[in-house]
Formats: sequence, structure tokens, C-alpha cells
Amino acid sequence: MNKMKVNEIRNLSTAEMNEKVAGLKEELFNLRFQLATGQLENPMRIHEVKKTIARIKTVQREEELKAAKKA
Repeated sequence: MNKMKVNEIRNLSTAEMNEKVAGLKEELFNLRFQLATGQLENPMRIHEVKKTIARIKTVQREEELKAAKKA
């Protein structure tokens, strides 16, 4: 999976975002396991996955704050 842009993330529904985060966390776990066992080919992938998780969580938080402001 390539780096997701913020515009792509904003077009996802909340359920899709949660699903993406869960999948990325699982991928991150596997990457860390590969790193520990010396099988990881691209160590920068860990960095990319962590940043993508952070981007999704940021967009989720923005939507929460926007909804709270309307209420």
C-alpha cells in the first residue's frame, strides 16, 4: 500500500477509516516482527505506515471536533 494522501483519507467514511487503521496496525506489527527477526527488506515502510496511521487519526479527530462544534 502506498502512502495515502490527506485528500484520499478525507473521502473515506468513518468505518472505512477505522478499517484502514486496523489493517495498518496489523501491518505495522508484522513489519516490526520482521525487523526483529532480520527479515525486513524495507525499513522505511515502518515509518510510512506509522505516518499513514497518524494522518488517518488526525482526520478522524478533525471530524470529531467539527461534529462537536455543530452540536
